[in-house]
Amino acid sequence: MQLAQQENLTNGDYVFFYLDVFGESLRGDSARDSSSPGRRAPARTQGCMVLVITYYEPQNPEYQHFQTQLILRAKQKFGVQLNYSLMNLVAGCFYDGMLLYAMVLNETLREGGSKKNATHIIEKMRDRKFQGVTGLVSMDSNNDRDTDFNLWAMSDPKTGKYEVVGHYSGVEKQIHWLGRPIPWVKGAPPLDNPPCVFDVDDPSCDKTPLSMLAIVALGTGLTFVMFGISSFLIFRKLMLEKELASMLWRIRWDELQFGSPERYHKAAGSRLTLSLRGSSYGSLMTTHGKYQIFANTGHFKGNVVAIKHINKKRIELTRQVLFELKHMRDIQFNHLTRFIGACIDPPNICIITEYCPRGSLQDVLENESINLDWMFRYSLINDIVKGMAFLHNSIIGHHGSLKSSNCVVDSRFVLKITDYGLASFRSPSDNEDTHALYAKKLWTAPELLQKGHLPTPGMQKADVYSFGIIVQEVALRNGPFYIEGMDLSPKEALFRPSIDIGVHSEELAVLMERCWAQEPAERPDFSQIKIFIRRFNKEGSTSILDNLLSRMEQYANNLEKLVEERTQAYLEEKRKAENLLYQILPQGNSRFGVELTTLLASSVAEQLKRGETVRAEAFDSVTIYFSDIVGFTALSAESTPMQVETIGDAYMVVSGLPVRNGKLHAREIVRMALALLEAVKTFKIRHRPNDQLHLRIGIHTGPVCAGVVGLKMPRYCLFGDTVNTASRMESNGQALKIHVSSATKEVLDEFGCFELELRGDVEMKGKGKMRTYWLLGERKDP
Repeated sequence: MQLAQQENLTNGDYVFFYLDVFGESLRGDSARDSSSPGRRAPARTQGCMVLVITYYEPQNPEYQHFQTQLILRAKQKFGVQLNYSLMNLVAGCFYDGMLLYAMVLNETLREGGSKKNATHIIEKMRDRKFQGVTGLVSMDSNNDRDTDFNLWAMSDPKTGKYEVVGHYSGVEKQIHWLGRPIPWVKGAPPLDNPPCVFDVDDPSCDKTPLSMLAIVALGTGLTFVMFGISSFLIFRKLMLEKELASMLWRIRWDELQFGSPERYHKAAGSRLTLSLRGSSYGSLMTTHGKYQIFANTGHFKGNVVAIKHINKKRIELTRQVLFELKHMRDIQFNHLTRFIGACIDPPNICIITEYCPRGSLQDVLENESINLDWMFRYSLINDIVKGMAFLHNSIIGHHGSLKSSNCVVDSRFVLKITDYGLASFRSPSDNEDTHALYAKKLWTAPELLQKGHLPTPGMQKADVYSFGIIVQEVALRNGPFYIEGMDLSPKEALFRPSIDIGVHSEELAVLMERCWAQEPAERPDFSQIKIFIRRFNKEGSTSILDNLLSRMEQYANNLEKLVEERTQAYLEEKRKAENLLYQILPQGNSRFGVELTTLLASSVAEQLKRGETVRAEAFDSVTIYFSDIVGFTALSAESTPMQVETIGDAYMVVSGLPVRNGKLHAREIVRMALALLEAVKTFKIRHRPNDQLHLRIGIHTGPVCAGVVGLKMPRYCLFGDTVNTASRMESNGQALKIHVSSATKEVLDEFGCFELELRGDVEMKGKGKMRTYWLLGERKDP
């Protein structure tokens, strides 16, 4: 029972509690004194201010019989001991609820209704009365039961004892007092509507105006809040100005180091000679001798970087330019090349970005030695979509010059988008050769060619157009705007490229057509394209990863010889280490709890792999298991080589070394033996289903010495009379039985859970007579 502890209570401050049916009993429990810390003593002085409401326990004979049957059946069928308490009322209420449902359901079926019409069944339950085991069950219009309650009050504040003072009838909606007095605090019940509690508009309420101190405190708090917000905004402004003034992006020309193309490509790990066929409109790559230069490169702080020179005499550092450079430094994404910095020292004005040694997407597509299957092509397209989706959602907002030569591939075959942002740095290319000028504009949207620049939404739609051209380029691998049987110049390509679905899928053709639609509004955005790509790429990301690994194997001729040699050396050393481990240790089965293989792998084998010498060691007590299959030689002789997996039918297992485990070794070994024997009894030989494997097991406990023997083929061996005795225990045993020595029995007796049977004295070769036992099993609850 819980009691409220309040001080200075008014008439309306009485506390009512609903006591849960699973709570404590009221009778006698509250009469505890202060000798029990934290219990009833503090409540006695104010317990008279607490009234408790509980469920009314039915007094009809039906409920008494039901309660008796409930306790009896709980004990007999479920082993649960219930008491005669108010808690049983819950079960009675559930019983009456099921009875009500059954009554209504029967009526519904008799009327031709359906048991699935739950709404009709619920409607029939409303305002219904019937006699249940808990007495009269009355349902109101809301399908709630009219429940009876008891009202308890403290009859004696000295003892804290509670008594029932009234009974509330749910059907009659009134309370029947039992004549026992209620010790009201002020001699009378509290008012139904105390002043200034429920009716704040009551004239008797004292509406004290807000004090001057509260007004000052409120004003001060608001001032501090406004000051804090202003300070934060000013701090952010100052930090932004400081970052702009510090020019962390700036790289001095003398900080860049240059050398021969061979030097940088050796450092970058690319030694590829690409096909010189190029696309129909000429490759945009540059070649230097036998090495392919995908971009102008240099060294900055020990790393190879890509350097893009800007055809401008000077860069004026306006506020707009400073913000563009800051935004470039802030953008970090796996499918966008990382902006490292810029050099504004005339005449060497350039942009320095991350260098991707595999070249551009155009270079990869023009290399006939690279076999790109569709799964790998989808992965490249998906990388472009991810990069453009991130770029469109960033503060930069668009690319403006997306083409296959601006999509570069790093050493991990991840495609990244470059040449984005820094609009103030980009210089017009009107002075270039006409052929090269038109070739670079093959990816540009028609509306962008006409107007030169568009608002951000229009530029994003222009990027989608460029993406559509790249998709066609990836699908056909014949350059942009390829038409079979026609050799057009860039200036003559005034129509859309080929969408021959004989080369690629119909879904990809639909995507290309939507991306290069004449009306920009009809083109999808990259978030929609991402969903579209995911839908028709049915094999999933795992297959893409496998495909990337496959492409890396096909690209093996581009890897450095040193990397290949070191990889082979690592694999060879790994193979030797694994062979050494398996030569020393058999791959055991840990299902039976035997720790031998695991422990050896973690100690002895690891010492050998490190080249350390493993010293021989003596162990005072271990348990050794030997087993053999009786008649296995005859079974093998009568079977074909394909029917017999191995001719090795004798096995040895030891516990207690190299890591000592006290006397647990005997328990672990016998548990394994029992599990093996149980498994053998149910094991079926596929080509001889009527024959059974007759496993014979022997176990002995004693001291041994252990160590590694051999140099070229090291073995972890055990020495001592214990090994021989364990072998004799097996050879003198019987099929489908576990033969245990006296030494092992003494250890097992300490556990007190194993059942053994005396076999008697057995004559053993070289040992004389030994008293032995049969292991019968293990008791689960010793």
